[in-house]
Amino acid sequence: MTSDPPPPPSPATPAREWLHGVRDTVPMLVGAAPFGLIFGTLAAGSGLSGAGAMAMSAFVFAGSAQFIALTLLASGAGLLVIVFTTFVVNLRHLLYAATLLPHVARLPRRWRLPLAFWLTDETFAVVQHRYATPDGAPHKHWYYLGSCLSMYLNWLAWTAAGVLLGRGVPELSHLGLEFAMAATFTAMVVPMLRNRPTAVSAFAAAAVALAERGLPYKLALLLAALSGVAVGVWLDERGAAPADERSAGA
Repeated sequence: MTSDPPPPPSPATPAREWLHGVRDTVPMLVGAAPFGLIFGTLAAGSGLSGAGAMAMSAFVFAGSAQFIALTLLASGAGLLVIVFTTFVVNLRHLLYAATLLPHVARLPRRWRLPLAFWLTDETFAVVQHRYATPDGAPHKHWYYLGSCLSMYLNWLAWTAAGVLLGRGVPELSHLGLEFAMAATFTAMVVPMLRNRPTAVSAFAAAAVALAERGLPYKLALLLAALSGVAVGVWLDERGAAPADERSAGA
């Protein structure tokens, strides 16, 4: 007598996907917290009011761009310079969007627009791993939403904490808290280096970022990203060519 096979696992519900998105983003929340705190602290020194700092975090929601905008505000730069500089810094999001587009293209606009606004480095790292899991789950955009909202609310909360603490602890920005973000991204990237093209691409991007770190407007980050992509594509093509030759000769 044979026992019946176990039933297939039920697909994740939207609520469960949302909760898993929040859960998997918690390490990123820890890494981003010091940056939100420092941003709120520095806002007063740049001439930006507490309300202005909160508005920037709410409507810009881009950590590196916000820090650069503060620096430019403090130096008296014009609006066009600030807008152009932050635009260049955020060009890396085009790469993120291109990666996620095949997974979200079918969603209605009411989903795509807020998800595009809330997309950050941290959320991209978490969400692209979820989309790469071949389980056929139909509600992965809820996972995306859970990650987005947790990052957004976390950033707003720590910005507010920084604004409140900035007057009482002005030296807060000199405590080296930004190391938490570097440690978080290192822990996030290393497990993804599973094959030669990925590892070489990562090292190429790191080398370019270090070599060109003196460039203005954080252009080194953009060059590093493009270099990593170029190296990865080249290595993939080199790997595919021998396979094509073997199949042609078979």
